Amino acid sequence: MDAFSYRCPTRIIFGVGQIVALSIEVPAAARILMVHGGGSIMRNGVYDQVQSALSRHQVVEFDGIRPNPEYEDCREALEVLKESSCDFILAVGGGSVLDAAKFIAAAACYDGEEPWDLIEDRNLVTEALPVGAVLTLPATGSEMNGNTVISRAAITQKRALCHPALYPVFSILDPATTTTLSPRQSANGIIDAFVHVCEQYVTYPAEAPLQDRQAEAILLTLIEEGPKVMADPENLTARANVMWAATNALNGLIGVGVPGDWASHQIGHELTALYGIDHAQSLAVAMPGVWEVCREAKQAKLAQYAWRVWGLHGLGSEVAARQAVARTEDFFRSLGVGTTLAEYDIPVEAADLVAQHLSQRGVVLGEHQSITPEVVAEILRLRA
Repeated sequence: MDAFSYRCPTRIIFGVGQIVALSIEVPAAARILMVHGGGSIMRNGVYDQVQSALSRHQVVEFDGIRPNPEYEDCREALEVLKESSCDFILAVGGGSVLDAAKFIAAAACYDGEEPWDLIEDRNLVTEALPVGAVLTLPATGSEMNGNTVISRAAITQKRALCHPALYPVFSILDPATTTTLSPRQSANGIIDAFVHVCEQYVTYPAEAPLQDRQAEAILLTLIEEGPKVMADPENLTARANVMWAATNALNGLIGVGVPGDWASHQIGHELTALYGIDHAQSLAVAMPGVWEVCREAKQAKLAQYAWRVWGLHGLGSEVAARQAVARTEDFFRSLGVGTTLAEYDIPVEAADLVAQHLSQRGVVLGEHQSITPEVVAEILRLRA
């Protein structure tokens, strides 16, 4: 196992009814920019709970954050923050709202004229305003990591920024806030978390048995609890287990000292930027293709995954690896999520267009840096 460091300064407040903790978690003198999407939190009572908890604080709102947070929305929120002299950002919503808040926090401390520069060069990030979060959709793990992903429609790009300064100072996770999610949102969250684990686990053996077992535990939890959520949206126990699994899927712990892939995510980002497909839907399309094309290089870990997670004991490595791909795709479909481009009305020509976009940026993907744009085109043609 390689040398590693692990840093996670986020304080997690977990449990039903914990939104009241905002009153003590946010500094009394803070001037808060509260960012949200303006939709579900107004209907499910979360907005009222937040307002009640912050009744003695100074709060300015920006409610224009859309799914797959758009750069121009972040720019507008940044202007509101500066005009109002806010010095603390509170994100209330799912991963898109949290990602937007993090980007705004970094942009607020950037002296350059073009905040997108921070996406192009993470070294330009030197500090960020403090961010707190009230999570309402478990999926991205953004509540306990330093990652943000921002879309920019004008140049059809969806790009990630990772920096230690972007960790939330606290995140409140109340599983009761997730019971009103639509089936589509719930399924997307389960798949997003599942793929986060796989990107750090299905690579190659790295003599890291503890990380492997932790990853397998998260995957098994999602496989067992995810269908319960889909069958009974009011099942708070299942909701809580999925929520905590999603947080641990991408808080950095299972990825320390082991290789990461992330090809499925980067391919998925391109599909979302070009065609507007949901993030998790893009992952459900891309990852089986990545695994199929790279099956020989990933065979050892795919087989381990098949044996330990899917219980396919007694199969040889090659057969187990094939079954691992099939079982995963079946799981995604069991949640009601399509796994081919055609199911989202995306033409096969997308394969060459995505490859072209990646080629223009000189991007090479995968844990071995062996997935060239040409290989990406092959992967997506398989998923047509």
